[in-house]
Amino acid sequence: MRRPVTAALAVTSLALGLGACGSQDNSVLSSNASPQVKNGSQLFVDKCSGCHTLDKVGAEGSTFKVRDKERVDGPNFNVRKECADNVLYAIRNGGYSGAIMPENLVVGKQAEDIAAFLQQYSGLQKKFPPGAKRIICPATPSS
Repeated sequence: MRRPVTAALAVTSLALGLGACGSQDNSVLSSNASPQVKNGSQLFVDKCSGCHTLDKVGAEGSTFKVRDKERVDGPNFNVRKECADNVLYAIRNGGYSGAIMPENLVVGKQAEDIAAFLQQYSGLQKKFPPGAKRIICPATPSS
């Protein structure tokens, strides 16, 4: 009788622990970001972090080593800067190649929130050579 109860408790603990993953490392939730960007950060964790990397939210979906690269690895948003319009295009069309990312994984306000979040937080670790121009994104309509 003890063994099934112990097993059930272990499974429940594991499920609760895994459910908390993603929000523990999401430093955007405790920042002074807009509600739209905070919502976008959590949606990114829930919908995008399996294939994309962004330290700000603890997402580690893409690889850093060329030898470990897999077909489903999406861009590393620590070093890739994105503007909201480009993010919305990728969400609607399944990325830029249409080969891996599902189309319309999120739509409407959810897509706009993820786009606003990525516009604000993507590319923060990108290294620019001296004199290079940084990407300047236009303001998002909702911000």
